[in-house]
Amino acid sequence: MNFESTITTIDVGSSKIKTIIAWVLSEPEDTLVVLWIWNTNSTAIRKWNILDIEDFKANLDKSLLEAEKMSWEHVSGAYLSFSSSNFEVIVNKWVVAISGDEITSDDVDRVLDMAKNWIDLPNKEILKIIPEYFVVDLEEGVKNPIWMSARKLEVVAHIFVVNSNILNNIRKAIADVGIEIIDIYPNLLSSAEWILTKRQKELWVVCVDIWASTTWVTVFEEWVLKHSAIIPVWWDNVTNDIALWTRTSIDIAERLKVDYSELTSESIEVKNKELDYKKLNIDEEGWISLEYLSNIATARYEEILNFVKDELIHIWKDWMLPEWVILVWWASKEKWLVELSKDILKLPSFVWIPSMNDELVDATINDPAFSGTVWNLFLAQRYGHDDVSFSFNIGWLFKSILKILKKIMP
Repeated sequence: MNFESTITTIDVGSSKIKTIIAWVLSEPEDTLVVLWIWNTNSTAIRKWNILDIEDFKANLDKSLLEAEKMSWEHVSGAYLSFSSSNFEVIVNKWVVAISGDEITSDDVDRVLDMAKNWIDLPNKEILKIIPEYFVVDLEEGVKNPIWMSARKLEVVAHIFVVNSNILNNIRKAIADVGIEIIDIYPNLLSSAEWILTKRQKELWVVCVDIWASTTWVTVFEEWVLKHSAIIPVWWDNVTNDIALWTRTSIDIAERLKVDYSELTSESIEVKNKELDYKKLNIDEEGWISLEYLSNIATARYEEILNFVKDELIHIWKDWMLPEWVILVWWASKEKWLVELSKDILKLPSFVWIPSMNDELVDATINDPAFSGTVWNLFLAQRYGHDDVSFSFNIGWLFKSILKILKKIMP
């Protein structure tokens, strides 16, 4: 087993911060070995707005410190993934003239730069630009125009932007704990980029990410992104609904949602059955009908899936996707979600579960909750670079030394 490099990925969410440290092996070629993963609560961020920067840094530092201790690796740079309600996708066109006889990579870079430079983005920052297709002279739908003969090159591109103040606060907090951000991958892109096969991307397929604070929808056809949307209903809304209608705290509502709710009231397991709060080992008395609990959760999930259906109607693809609806992330673990999705969207559906050849100690990534971090890991291996720009900073150096000492001391 020949070690080549180390990759660290951090998935910052409104409910959890997840860190994965992995080795990239040269033999077998491009094999990833996960050294350790760590999952910690995110108590200072909501919808990617930092509420308390010191608390956020403490949560982030705890996640990194535990992962470093168990993997015996010092992290100085990491790849970041995120899901933000402030995210926006802009579709823009631009055309440039070709100076030579053939289109080069410089021409492609130039037309992509022009497509994003001529957009008015007050208080916004561009993270990624993804071409939908190129137009070579009058020939549309070109995926890769390099080395084609042409006089002009046009691009239709999806430009992913986010609020610059929010992003700067995240960058500052991560820099303060001694970590340099190598690259940032929006989960809206990374999920579909990794989990969808080439065959699925060729046909019409929709990927639905139900996160704690947002729901993301991406539609692909002929290997390119055709449509993307952010839905203002999310998994935490289910918790809020349960807390409101059962008159319980948010913590108890979360346990009820995860452990006992089902997306059907016709199931034998919930029909005419009640749950005593004493079984939850909490200082609260009372009981709840499992059928009533399932009706609350089902109503909110039906709303989310109906929003997805509206997005498909918007692009004239309702009931018309030859490939599947792919459900990802933590919320996809809800029991009977696949059946509910089939009923509302009238399309075949399945839940994607992260899996890979990994070596783990008392941990597993075979859980939809770690989807975002796993996507980021594979994208970092595929498109990332190992070199991290060096900038001398006394504070950063001092924090790095402290982290090393904490790791080696009992």
